[in-house]
Amino acid sequence: MSTTAPMSASPPMPSYVTSKDRVDLQQDSFTREVITGLSQPSKSIACKFLYDRRGSLLFDQICDLPEYYPTRTELGIMRHHAQEMSTCIGSHAVLLELGSGSSLKTRLLLDQLHHPLAYLPVDISRTHLMASAEKLQREYPSLAVHPIVADFTKPISLPDQYVNRPLSIYFPGSTIGNLLPHEASSLLANCQRLGGCRGKLLIGFDLQKDVGLLERAYNDSRGVTAEFNLNLLHRINRESEANFRVHRFRHVAQFNAQANRIEISIESRCDQSVQISGHEIRFESGERIHTEYSHKYTVPGFCQMALDAGLRMQKVWVDEQSLFAVMLLNTHENEGDHS
Repeated sequence: MSTTAPMSASPPMPSYVTSKDRVDLQQDSFTREVITGLSQPSKSIACKFLYDRRGSLLFDQICDLPEYYPTRTELGIMRHHAQEMSTCIGSHAVLLELGSGSSLKTRLLLDQLHHPLAYLPVDISRTHLMASAEKLQREYPSLAVHPIVADFTKPISLPDQYVNRPLSIYFPGSTIGNLLPHEASSLLANCQRLGGCRGKLLIGFDLQKDVGLLERAYNDSRGVTAEFNLNLLHRINRESEANFRVHRFRHVAQFNAQANRIEISIESRCDQSVQISGHEIRFESGERIHTEYSHKYTVPGFCQMALDAGLRMQKVWVDEQSLFAVMLLNTHENEGDHS
């Protein structure tokens, strides 16, 4: 149940690993993807680019907002059931977390795991990831911490000592909801392969609920979510020699009932043009840049999507109001409660 052990040597220091498919988010690559996305008939920018250092800090603030129920609800589930989750995961786990951020929920799990061997946080924001990993290493000095800077929607390069061994993958926060259905299915299939023949996937996802509650969660009264979304324009200005006048744009978040998702965009308040590294991008008044989806699921629907990806449900935990779910899946076919 404890992550501590007798300390006969200096605690392991965080190592640094980078995805083989993405050495880093180079400025030219970022600029190229932004220009490509804004040159399409329906403008869009991938949500992963929201998470620069400032964006990651703003998202941490969002998680504390009274309107934003997902984080506190998932934390409640973890506080009530982390011990049972750790029992299901088993002893001597190698825990790999996708999109680790500040690793707040992870601490609840690590505190209950029995002699975990290592923690491998994966995040796209190097600065934020390294700061979180170093803090976690100080808090758990006997735990091997190996931060991995990578886009988790692509293949991940693991430290050599953890290749070809079972992994317990932790994917909290309903981040899977940001992906289109085919992308979510692909990610689950990647987790199935990454976990190995005796691996686990512990994943959080948001449930379908009242539209008013959903829309308030993404349009908070303090405007932090709007600031988080519009920060993307500041980032483009800073990193891509652009001249967005950010005050001429606004944050929009609406529920699409047909697709069961929140759709988040940045809307132009007027007809205008923007220069990005010498490229002119025109906007009409009311034209939007799509930045993020947040899909909402049912437990049976998510089970079927996971099953199609080769994962079988072992256990699911849901809060009393049925707002959010955390599910444990096996990454192999011959074990688990399928009911």
